[in-house]
Amino acid sequence: MTTLIERPARTGAERLPGGRLLGWAEWGPVDGTPVLLSPGAATSRRLGMGAAAPGDLGVRLISLDRPGLGASTPAPGRTFADFAADVEVFAGCLGLGRPAMVGNSQGAPFALACAAADVVGALALVSAADEVADPRFADALPDELRRLTELSTHDPQAAEQVFAGFTPQAMWDLVMGGSPACDLAVYQGPEFADGYREALGEAFAQGPAGYARDTVLAMGRWGIDLSSITVPVDVWYGEHDATHSPDQGEGLTARIPGAVRHVVPGVGGALLWTHPHRILRALLERLPASAAR
Repeated sequence: MTTLIERPARTGAERLPGGRLLGWAEWGPVDGTPVLLSPGAATSRRLGMGAAAPGDLGVRLISLDRPGLGASTPAPGRTFADFAADVEVFAGCLGLGRPAMVGNSQGAPFALACAAADVVGALALVSAADEVADPRFADALPDELRRLTELSTHDPQAAEQVFAGFTPQAMWDLVMGGSPACDLAVYQGPEFADGYREALGEAFAQGPAGYARDTVLAMGRWGIDLSSITVPVDVWYGEHDATHSPDQGEGLTARIPGAVRHVVPGVGGALLWTHPHRILRALLERLPASAAR
């Protein structure tokens, strides 16, 4: 299966109230149905999802740098709710209404915060990082991961110092060392590998603090009222994905009213790039007709 990525068609940075910048990158037609992307851990706006999918489906895909990553101004101490507020302002500035959103990997809880705040009209979680600090996972986590979740929950400042030791190369090594062969065939392809490494470098361009804050938020208790979400949500996992959720999102899906879980055979965590058409088609079908263009 072809799993290409392309450089963004357009990039920029929106100035938010207070002067901070929120970096973005776009693919697809400028008059297409807007879909926001909350990227995975330690990657910038530039990676996107599936080279041809946005254009094929008439989607204006807009990938966002979270604060402190890529082109977005740092916001020390930020929360999930702060990110949802930024997205609401961003969508208003661009006249997007309540767009659809995709949350990939560590970007998933940030996207869930947007859904809980009613900022988006439909949501797809792809290879979503689960709330691993939830007590129900205590016996399912490896010792080191359990230690880090406990530290993120009980001493987030100390946890941020730990995660601030990460580098683009360390993240690359972590992903390559923990991925199944079907994903490595995607990640280590020359075109994808070059783009992925570039996205890692951009994400750390301002230093590691943005990644560290992201990771503390994602690995601690989220504090997001998932039961309050009223927008349509699809949850996507590859059958060989053993890293993002101890139960491949079964419990996460059950916590979101009306959410639908999909497990795709033959792939792991690379689902965002191997099956972008399927994911976006389903998302567009779930988006209220009034929001589609």
